[in-house]
Amino acid sequence: MKRDTGQDRSKTAYWRPATRAVRGGTWRSEQGETSEALFLTSGYSYDDAATVAARFAGDLDGMTYSRLQNPTVAMLEERIALLEGAEACRVQSTGMAAMTAALLCQLSAGDHMVSARAAFGSCRWLGDSLLPRFGVDVTVVDARDNAAWEAAIRPNTKVFFFETPANPTMDIADIEAICALARAHGITTVVDNAFCTPALQRPLEFGADVVAYSATKLMEGQGRVLAGAVCGSEAFINDKLLPFQRNTGPNLSPFNAWVVLKGLETLDLRARRQSENALEVGKFVEGRVPVILHPGLESHPQHALARKQMDACGPIFSIVLEGGREQAHAVLDALELIDISNNIGDSRSLMCHPASTTHHNMGPEGREAMGVSEGMLRINIGLEDPADLIEDLDRAFSKAGL
Repeated sequence: MKRDTGQDRSKTAYWRPATRAVRGGTWRSEQGETSEALFLTSGYSYDDAATVAARFAGDLDGMTYSRLQNPTVAMLEERIALLEGAEACRVQSTGMAAMTAALLCQLSAGDHMVSARAAFGSCRWLGDSLLPRFGVDVTVVDARDNAAWEAAIRPNTKVFFFETPANPTMDIADIEAICALARAHGITTVVDNAFCTPALQRPLEFGADVVAYSATKLMEGQGRVLAGAVCGSEAFINDKLLPFQRNTGPNLSPFNAWVVLKGLETLDLRARRQSENALEVGKFVEGRVPVILHPGLESHPQHALARKQMDACGPIFSIVLEGGREQAHAVLDALELIDISNNIGDSRSLMCHPASTTHHNMGPEGREAMGVSEGMLRINIGLEDPADLIEDLDRAFSKAGL
């Protein structure tokens, strides 16, 4: 099996993002296939004992076991690294496997992490419940407050962990300022970029050390498979992440990797069109609800920062209704086109009630501290005609008394 002509990094570096998303990391077998081959194999055979010994010793390139390397998976890793502008990438079985691996591979008992208050429920669970069980202290701060990050630093602080925009409050963290602060103190920054992907935001350009993804979301884009990814320097990926991953095994299957590869081919088109649709729908919604949290609208308190960091507003925003859970559920139940679903990044429009779904396990006090109210709804705008989405929301709002 050989790499496609032009896959040398010195050549692909000149490709623009849309080209990288289609052709980056392509390997071809002797058959000359145009679409990436799907290698459904757990192991590999060798011509002789010396070859396998050399591969396991690291003296000879080549596959040894699909928990460590697989051609289809390796193509996805190369493509994501190219899109991200990272030296290296490793993919994982899910987004949460990626977040967990990115943190556990570098934190030990006695270390301290500073984490953002607003985050996906499972990401908060890592800092609130899992890491403290293993002797890692965690301080939670408002990610929007740069001074809060600095005030939280201790001599043993090893990691800053945050997502921007945050799920589901749409808080925008100042990536450049936070990462500069971390670097000055020898702290590693881990940024969850799942809401944007490198098509819309590239944290490494603002000084981030590590970027983690739920590739299940916008990267794959059509709600078919689970996947995760971690990008960073070769030293971080190979010396810290890889030993953890190879021995704990949160690996991505070749089939799921192949599906995500196909999703990346249209990522740039989908991300930008869905952002345009979300902005059009958001402008309508802004006139119908008490509160809308949409980084693409001037009403968002961090609109200027979002424009600085993001190429487009993204497909996701939230609204807050005065009628609490009852009114929020009434809106969901009145939808005819938009699906009730807790997924995001899908090409279909989806809506959910975070307090009773994605953030249910945080409890009332935890949700209140995060700003996830009973009246909040989060919506992912897809590729449908925005006029149809507006009509659906208009009907649902009217039935719910808005």
